[in-house]
Amino acid sequence: MNSISKATIQAANSTADALSVVGEFVRLEKKGGRYWGLCPFHNEKTPSFTVNPDQKRYYCFGCGKGGDLVDFLMEVEKFTFVEAVEHLARKAGIEIVYEGGGAQPADDGKAERNKQIAELYDRVAGSFRHVLLRTDQGAFALDYLKSRAVDAATAERFRLGYAPADRRWLHRFLSAKGYSAAFLAESGLFSRNYPESAFFSDRLMFPIADRRSRTVAFGARLLRGEGPKYLNSSESELFRKGENLFALDLANQEIRRLKTAIVCEGYMDVIALHQSGVVNAVAPLGTAFTEGQAAILRRGAERVLMAFDSDEAGRNAAVKGILTCRKLGLACGIVEIKGGKDPADILKDAGAEALQNAMKYFINDFDYLVDRARALYDITDSEGKAKAVAFMFPYLETLDSAVSRDACAGALSDAFGVDRAAVANDYAGRSEPRRETRAGAAVLTGTAVRMNDELFLMLAVMANRDLYRKLRSSLSPEDLDDQRAKELFIVLEECFRTDSIDFDGLAARIGDESLKAFVLEKGASDEFSVNPERLVSDGIARIKRRILERRRSELLIRMRMAKNGGKDAENLIDELLSETMHIDEELARLKDVHE
Repeated sequence: MNSISKATIQAANSTADALSVVGEFVRLEKKGGRYWGLCPFHNEKTPSFTVNPDQKRYYCFGCGKGGDLVDFLMEVEKFTFVEAVEHLARKAGIEIVYEGGGAQPADDGKAERNKQIAELYDRVAGSFRHVLLRTDQGAFALDYLKSRAVDAATAERFRLGYAPADRRWLHRFLSAKGYSAAFLAESGLFSRNYPESAFFSDRLMFPIADRRSRTVAFGARLLRGEGPKYLNSSESELFRKGENLFALDLANQEIRRLKTAIVCEGYMDVIALHQSGVVNAVAPLGTAFTEGQAAILRRGAERVLMAFDSDEAGRNAAVKGILTCRKLGLACGIVEIKGGKDPADILKDAGAEALQNAMKYFINDFDYLVDRARALYDITDSEGKAKAVAFMFPYLETLDSAVSRDACAGALSDAFGVDRAAVANDYAGRSEPRRETRAGAAVLTGTAVRMNDELFLMLAVMANRDLYRKLRSSLSPEDLDDQRAKELFIVLEECFRTDSIDFDGLAARIGDESLKAFVLEKGASDEFSVNPERLVSDGIARIKRRILERRRSELLIRMRMAKNGGKDAENLIDELLSETMHIDEELARLKDVHE
C-alpha cells in the first residue's frame, strides 16, 4: 500500500468534523464549550469522555485514552494509520494523494488482505443469492422463505442466499474466477483439512456485515437432513462474534433515532421484525448477548428490549441480558410474546401489524426478574423467600446509586413479603468484598508490622545500601504514606550523612521496637539478595505510579467540578487536561519500563 502524502494527512485532520466522526460511536451532549459522552473504550455509567471540536481531539478522564481523530479511528475501528486517514479524507470529500511506492510500515499488508477477504465474501454472498433465485438448486430454500412469509424485498435487503449441496462447487467457481488456492485456503470459507470442501453446504445463507456494511462472515441455517441447525463463520481479524450483531448495519440509524434497540434470539426473528417495519432489531451471532455487543448498542441506544423465546433457555438468556445491559448503564425491558411464539411465527401466522403491536408491550427488567424469582422459588416459606431475594442481588449490584439500591431493596421487601432491614442485611453480607492477602502483605509472625510496598522498598535499600542514592534521587520521605516507612527513610538519610551505613547501625537508630524487630527479622533473610536493583527500581516505580494516580484523581475531580462553568472554567479545564495527559504519558512510560 502506498504512503499517503503529508498534505492529504493534514487536510483530512483539519477538515474532518470531529463531532460527526466521533458521533458515529458516541452519543455526545454539549456542556460548556465541550461535548461529553460515555467512553467507547471502557465501561462506565457517568460520562468522562470529552471531545473538543475546535482542536479536533478527544480525551477520556476515566481510562486516559486520547488523541486526534486518526487516533480515535485506529482505536475504535482498529484501522491502520492509512485506513484511518483514508476514511477521514473520504468523509470530508478530500482527494487522497499517495506518494512513493513503499508500504506503510505499520500496515504489514494486513489491511489490503482484509480488504480482499471482505470483497471475496461480498462476491460469494452475491453468488449464493444467484443460486437461490436463479437455479433449481435454490428452489427448496426459496420455498422455505415463502413458507415463513419472507417477501422478495426483505430477502433482497438481507441478501439471503443458498449454498449448494455440492461442497466443491464454491471452490471450482472461485478458482475459475482467478482466485488462487492459497488465498482461498486462508479465506475461512473452506475446510482446513479438505481445502476444496466448502464450510457451508445445502444451507440458507445469511451474510453478516460489519457497521461499515462490509460482508465479514456468514450465518447458515440447515433446512433438511442432519447437523447443527445454525452454523456461523469462524472468527477472524475481520469478524469477532462477541463484537458484532446481525443486521446492525441495517438497524443502526433507527436505533439512534429511537434510542432503543431490540435484541432477538435468531436471524429469522430479526428479518421478520424488519419486514414488519420494526427496523431497530438485531441479534447475537450464535453466542449469548455479550458486554461487547451491549457496548456497541450503547453508542446509539439508551434502552434495550429483549425479545427472546419464552422457553427456559430464552428466560435464562433474558436474565443474563438484563444484567449485561445494566452493567453498562442501559435501561432494559423484556418483550413477552404470548403463546410461546417468536417474532417469525407471528409474522407468518398473524401478519406485520400483529408483530408491530406485540413489540409495543414489554415489562421492565426489575419486574421481570421478580416474576422469574417467584417462578423459581416457593416464597410461601422462609427458605424460598431467602433464595428469591438472593436471586435479585446481582441486579442490585449493577445499580451505581445507593439511592437506587435502597429503593430496590424496599421493592423486594414488598414483592416477597420480607422485612426491608433483612434484605439490606443479607445484601450487605453477601456484597462485602473478600479480603485476600496480597503476596508480600502477610502479617509477620512475632511482630505487629504488616508488610506493604513502601516498607518493602525501604527494607530492600537497607539490605542493599549501595542503592540508597537511586532511592534518594527518585523519592523523598514526604512521598510516603506509611509512617514506619518514613522513619526508615529518615534513618537511612541520617546514616548516610554520618557514614554509619552498616546494617546494625541502621537498626540501632530505629526507635519503634516492633519495627526494629521486624527489620532485624527481614534483614536475616535472603529475600532482598536476588536482583536487588530490579527490586528497588520496581518499588520506586510502584510508589511513583501511586503518587501520579492520586494527582490524576485530584485533577479529574477538579475538572468535573469545572464542567459547567464559564469561559474561565474552560481555560482551567484546558490546563488541567494538559497536566492530566502529561501524567498519563509518565504512567505509560513507567509501565513500559517496569512491567
